[in-house]
Amino acid sequence: MKLMSVSCPVCFETFEVAVPCIDELPADLDYDCEICCRPMMILVSSEQGEVRAEARGLGD
Repeated sequence: MKLMSVSCPVCFETFEVAVPCIDELPADLDYDCEICCRPMMILVSSEQGEVRAEARGLGD
């Protein structure tokens, strides 16, 4: 698994998460912030071989 940095949409702190391999993308990961413990969704996608991860609050 690859580690990617994401920023929490609530506390704006950055931390790393393990993302699935490219064969399993796109994926939505239900995750709690490692700093403030608020729930979020991490959307992991791939475009032209580049993996991207974006965190969104549950209200977004």
